[in-house]
Order: sequence, then structure tokens, then C-alpha cells
Amino acid sequence: MTLDEVSFEAEERMEKALEAFRHELRTIHMGRASAALVEGLRVNYYGNLTPLNQLATIVTPEPQLIVIRPFDPGSIKEIEKAVLTSSLGVSPTSDGKVVRVPIPPLSEERRHQLLASIKRLAEETKVVIRGARREANKALEQEKKDGTIPEDDFFRAKDDIQELTHTYETRVDEALTKKSQEVLSV
Repeated sequence: MTLDEVSFEAEERMEKALEAFRHELRTIHMGRASAALVEGLRVNYYGNLTPLNQLATIVTPEPQLIVIRPFDPGSIKEIEKAVLTSSLGVSPTSDGKVVRVPIPPLSEERRHQLLASIKRLAEETKVVIRGARREANKALEQEKKDGTIPEDDFFRAKDDIQELTHTYETRVDEALTKKSQEVLSV
């Protein structure tokens, strides 16, 4: 494996971890309605777990309401069950044609729970990023041991991987700070 391949693979893993973190942040309930809160929920649709956005149209006609209009009205009960058992902590209602999901305003206690959850997600993401660094460093060690790269290149590549790690951890911290401010200001 060349130095560029090692670096590219590490950066790819770090980027995937950061994107997964950002996706999780988008699904966190902020006291206002957003289709992103429910679109990824898995619904038991005829024995298959299917993402909600493939089963229904999701709209937010009001800041505190999500309306889910299933393509197949027979799936309403399963959609309600998926929303109810999700971590959103909301109670959906239906009239047989659409499912309405009222989004309550955030209490102070819920804000603190969200902040703790966001911080935990950020730390888990950093652990994944550090794991990518560790794997890259192992690959570099093996290349050095095999004698395929000179020692100077080994240390330079190791420094590059550390710098890459720092860059991605900083991006995680920036996303964490931005979302934390959102939670506190809503």
C-alpha cells in the first residue's frame, strides 16, 4: 500500500464518520417540525423494514407539526407505531388518511438531555476518527517494517495523518458547537 493510499483511506473513513455525525445531528428534535426528524424512521411494511420517506410524503405545514401522507393508507397503523416507538418522544395521531405528529416546544430539562446526547455523539465520532488514524499508522508501520518506505517518509506520513485527524476532530467540534447553540437558543 502506498503512502497516498494509506492517507486516502484514512481520510475517507474520517469523512464518513463526520457525515454520519452530521446526519445524526439533523435528526435531533429541536422543538420545531422538520421532515428530517422522521424520514429515516424504519416502518414494518409487509414484513420489511422500510424508511418512512419511501412510504409517504412528509410535509411540515406549521412550525410545530409534521404531516405524513402514506402512499398506501393500509400502512398508517405501522407508521404510527414507528413514530411512537422512536426516540422522538412524540404521540402521533391519524384520521385514517394522514398521520399528524405534533412537535412540542423543548423544556429546559429536554434541552440538557439533548446537549448530553449531542456531546456523546461527538465523542463517539472522534473515537471513530482516532480509530482511522490508528489503522493508518499500523499500515505505515507495516510499510516501514517491510522496507517499502524510507524512514523520513514514514515520519512525514505519520505527521500528515495526525494533522488530518486534528482537522476532522476540529470539524466535529465545530458541528457540535453549532448544534449546541441551536439547542440553547430555540
